[in-house]
Amino acid sequence: MDLAYVCEWEKKPKSNHCPSIPLVCAWSCRNLIAFTTDLRNEEEKDLTHMVHIIDTEHPWDVYSVNSGHTEVITCLEWDQSGSRLLSADADGHIKCWSMTDHLANSWENTVGSVVEGDPVVALSWLHNGVKLALHVEKSGASNFGEKFSRVKFSPSLTLFGGKPMEGWIAVTISGLVTVSLLKPNGQVLTATESLCRLRCRVALADVAFTGGGNIVVATSDGSSTSPVQFYKVCVSVVNEKCKIDTEILPSLFMRCTTDPARKDKYPAITHLKFLARDMSEQVLLCASNQNNSIVECWSLRKEGLPVNNIFQQISPVVGDKQPMILKWRILSATNDLDRVSAVALPKLPISLTNTDLKVANDTKFFPGLGLALAFHDGSVHIVHRLSLQMMAVFYGSSSQRPVDEPSLKRPRAAGPLVHFKAMQLSWTSLALAGVDSHGKLSMLRISPSMGHVLDMNMSLRHLLFLLEYCMVTGYDWWDILLHVQPSMVQNLVEKLHEEYMRQNAALQQVLSTRIVAMKASLCKLSSSTIARVCDYHAKLFLIAISCTLKSLLRPHFLNTPDKSPGDRLTEICSKITDVDIDKVMINLKTEEFVLEMTTLQSLQQLIQWVGDFVLYLLASLPNQGSPVRPGHSFLRDGASLGMFRELMVVIRIWGLLKPSCLPVYTATSDTQDSMSLLFRLLTKLWLCCREENHITEPDDTLIDECCLLPSQLLIPNIDWLPINDGIISKLQNKQLVRLQFGKAPGLVGHTVSSQFDAFVRAPGQPKIDHLRRLHLGAYPTEECKSCTRCGCVTMLKSPNKVTAVKQWEQRWIKNCLCGGLWRKMPLSYS
Repeated sequence: MDLAYVCEWEKKPKSNHCPSIPLVCAWSCRNLIAFTTDLRNEEEKDLTHMVHIIDTEHPWDVYSVNSGHTEVITCLEWDQSGSRLLSADADGHIKCWSMTDHLANSWENTVGSVVEGDPVVALSWLHNGVKLALHVEKSGASNFGEKFSRVKFSPSLTLFGGKPMEGWIAVTISGLVTVSLLKPNGQVLTATESLCRLRCRVALADVAFTGGGNIVVATSDGSSTSPVQFYKVCVSVVNEKCKIDTEILPSLFMRCTTDPARKDKYPAITHLKFLARDMSEQVLLCASNQNNSIVECWSLRKEGLPVNNIFQQISPVVGDKQPMILKWRILSATNDLDRVSAVALPKLPISLTNTDLKVANDTKFFPGLGLALAFHDGSVHIVHRLSLQMMAVFYGSSSQRPVDEPSLKRPRAAGPLVHFKAMQLSWTSLALAGVDSHGKLSMLRISPSMGHVLDMNMSLRHLLFLLEYCMVTGYDWWDILLHVQPSMVQNLVEKLHEEYMRQNAALQQVLSTRIVAMKASLCKLSSSTIARVCDYHAKLFLIAISCTLKSLLRPHFLNTPDKSPGDRLTEICSKITDVDIDKVMINLKTEEFVLEMTTLQSLQQLIQWVGDFVLYLLASLPNQGSPVRPGHSFLRDGASLGMFRELMVVIRIWGLLKPSCLPVYTATSDTQDSMSLLFRLLTKLWLCCREENHITEPDDTLIDECCLLPSQLLIPNIDWLPINDGIISKLQNKQLVRLQFGKAPGLVGHTVSSQFDAFVRAPGQPKIDHLRRLHLGAYPTEECKSCTRCGCVTMLKSPNKVTAVKQWEQRWIKNCLCGGLWRKMPLSYS
């Protein structure tokens, strides 16, 4: 493990952020991190309980909000989509936060619930019934269905038709369980019930879910001499009211309390966690004293109940008729450790069962099998989640000491050491975020090899497997990019494409844009592939325009055959290889292309981009030997050239209805038909590469004609990419980057950044809305938002009222072309 970056608060004379007690943090599947601090005002001598949300690519751009909690925040929990956040406090108040206008740096409290005066000790969203299992042993399989299988798992509660009902469950310190359900109409149904008849103090608790739709709650009163209790909770809706039923499950005593040598050594249980939210059969316990801790992993198993011989003679027990009981058995335990300050559990749903310790040892280098333990001496250990064997170690600045030195013999520092008070592993377990006792946020890389020497192929296979997992689930893959070196990019992109092409056609269509966005983010990390980033973003834009313009076409008669006008357009354009655009056009039913004049005019900016891009590609054909030139990959991409050809035909037909919607070219001759010329050259180029397995070189005649284009038409400048101000490319040299919340860094970039800048607009030049293709001026006056991943910029509010353009804008209301989240930009952005 090594530090990637550290972000800390600016020290101010009158108010400072100090770590809250307890300090909590949470990491979403969209790579947003939420954590808490207390804002201390020196003048008024009061504390404000703050919630901070950052995007890992722009950690300095922190969104800090006064939570409104009157007591300290005890829990933070993201939902399964990573777009909503729950916060709970020591006064029993629970608040649900959601994005304002789908912006990652603007949040608002929408709904909530309360158990007045009863501190919340555990909090979780109800399960939505979606569970995917990763089969590490099948990582070499060709089919995604073998690597990632859907596990049969029931939601905690369902609406009519089986749709999962949203809501949350919380456990309070007095032994109450409260459930709040979000109805589709916005109403909140809340019910509260005691976990058992004899209520007792609950110092620690955690929540997990079973495949049958039930909820399991684990509780402890904090004393290691008391049992750890488990309860089954069933939630239902009866007569529009929420109902909770509870049932006691088998309990356990920690092994260290039954061991005569350690009976009174660890008086307090300090951490109680299920190994996963959907793994209620495995639990992690940590008991501590003032200086040391011990960690135990327990598993719930079904065991046969032995039957007395007398009863065996009366009624012999055969086969599966033997009575079964549930019993907790210890899987593993550590030796004496330094005092544990925080625990972080993996979120990867790797399919390991109780008996899979052998498989676990065989795949011990795979990320996601380890959990993180932070210690008061500042160190962090990654241990196997079942065997608790050491996998990796990180020593903080205050804990530089040999690994083999026993913890009991280490000299202790005079003052309190800086250590992590809260930690979270990323969703692929390749990164670890920790907030220390000074309120500073640290981002750690966790090597895919877990510190062991693996060949390059094995490391690449691990990264490829996790990229495929993110592609299938839709999770953000920023934490994987932390480990991609420039020398790996070419191999990863090629292997990712190979694996994608092995999937069936239906799955390829579903993942078509996601894999392009993934390739673009990888190619940003190498100077040899940086030009391809432009091509991938242009391809995403082309796919989106093609889908939108084709969706505007309507059949002339309602009783039409199965194929839509868009499908027929594709079929006819692929069959008719004529270079004359008018001959292709007469084979189409032009009445299907009739649109309102205002609609056609409103699409002019998108149509102009298509025309400009086709002209740019054809003009760059004579220079095709240069792969560092943007647009190079399009010259051999038959599918993309076919899309451009279809769009040119559509635009030609629309031009007959509304000439002002046609792309504008600056030609040297007034009589020249620019559209026909470009279509003819484009068709010739398309014919060279229409068959992927039989690509031929363009003939000299085509190249000569393309050489003449600059003397016939003015070649436009293509606005390729926005300025990328993210941190990922600055972390490749493995040097620690120090940042400050609220201040954008003036970092000296990696060599990739300087080459990347050749394809973007320099600060001070006129800006452009990358989605609407509108020019905003050098200093835009409209509020804008930018993508957290690719940096794509667009206006926050729509200037259009035409339905067709609104349809285009609605495609990007939640996410960018590349799938990244939006963040609001200041008016004075440059």
